[in-house]
Amino acid sequence: MTHAARALGMRESSGAPPGDALEDWLIENLGVRLVSKRPVGGGCTHSAWCLSVVPSKRAAPGPGTFSGGRLFAKTNTLEALPLLEAEAEGLEALARAAAGTDLHVPAPLAVGVAGNQSVLVLPWLELAGSSSAAAGGAWGRLGAALATLHRSSLEHPCTSGDRPGSFGWPRDNVIGSGPQPNGWLAGWGRFFAERRLAPQIERLERRIGVLPGAQALLERVPDWLDGHGADPCLVHGDLWSGNAAIDSTGHGVIFDPAVHRADREVDLAMARLFGVFPAPFFAGYEAAWPLAGDYRRRVPLYNLYHLLNHANLFGVSYAVQAQEVIEQLLQDRPA
Repeated sequence: MTHAARALGMRESSGAPPGDALEDWLIENLGVRLVSKRPVGGGCTHSAWCLSVVPSKRAAPGPGTFSGGRLFAKTNTLEALPLLEAEAEGLEALARAAAGTDLHVPAPLAVGVAGNQSVLVLPWLELAGSSSAAAGGAWGRLGAALATLHRSSLEHPCTSGDRPGSFGWPRDNVIGSGPQPNGWLAGWGRFFAERRLAPQIERLERRIGVLPGAQALLERVPDWLDGHGADPCLVHGDLWSGNAAIDSTGHGVIFDPAVHRADREVDLAMARLFGVFPAPFFAGYEAAWPLAGDYRRRVPLYNLYHLLNHANLFGVSYAVQAQEVIEQLLQDRPA
C-alpha cells in the first residue's frame, strides 16, 4: 500500500474501475485526459484510485484546469454522493482555516457524478515515513499548526452558513460512513449529549438492546462539560492516526474529516485512540495553545462517541468497550 493511499484512508478497492464516463467528466471538470488508473488501498467506504492525467486538447485552459500528473479519486454509487460532498466541504473548511499555517489539507479539485458513479478528486499525496530523525519535529509542527487552526477558526466563518460562537455545523454530515447530526446549539454539553452520544446510543440499542447506564450518562454529560469553558472551534472530528501524516516535504497533512464546531479537546482525545499520535504532536500543540490541566479527564467521554460509532459500523466488540467506558465514567463521577 502506498503512503498516498494510506493517507487518504482507502482500502484495496474491489469495485470495477471507473469507465469512459469518468474520462469525460475529468475533461469537463478539470481539463485533463485520463492516461491510466490503478486501485490503491486504505479504508472501507469507497473505491480509491490513482489517476495519471495530462492536459486535454478538448478542454480550453482556465482557472479550474489541472496541469497534469497524478490525482487521487474516490468513487462510489450515486447514493453515496452526499458522503463525498460532505468530505469535500469538510476539507474545504479545514483548508480555509489552515491557511498560513504549516498544515497541508488536500483541498478538493472536483466532486460530482460521472455516469452511474459519484466521484471526489483530490491532489495526490506523497507521504514520508515516520521513522526518520526529522519526523519528530514535523509532528511537533503538525500539532502546533492544528492549535493555530483551532484558534483562528473562532474568529471567521469556515463555510457557508457557519456560525462562529455556536456549536455544530450548518448541515448534517458523516462520521466514517455513519450519520453525524449537527445543527446549532449554544451549549457544548447539551450538544455533545444530544447530537453526538444520544444518536449513536439509540442506533446501537435498536440493534443489541439497552446499554445499562447510558441514559444516566446522557443526563449528566451537560453538567460535566459545561463548566470547563469549551470554545466552539472548527475541529477535524475524526482525527485518528490513519487520518494524519507527514508528507515528503516535511509538512503535516490531515484528511478524511468529520468537521463541526466543538470543544477542541475532541481532536486531541481521538489522537489518543486507535493508534496514539507521536509525543511531539501533543507537545507542539501544548506549546502553541495549552490545554486545561484536567483535559485528560474528558478523554474517555469524548472517545466514547467514536467507540459507539465503531460499534454501529463494525460490530459488537466495540459495544463491549463502549459499555465498559460508560460504567467507568459513572463510577468515577457519581451523581
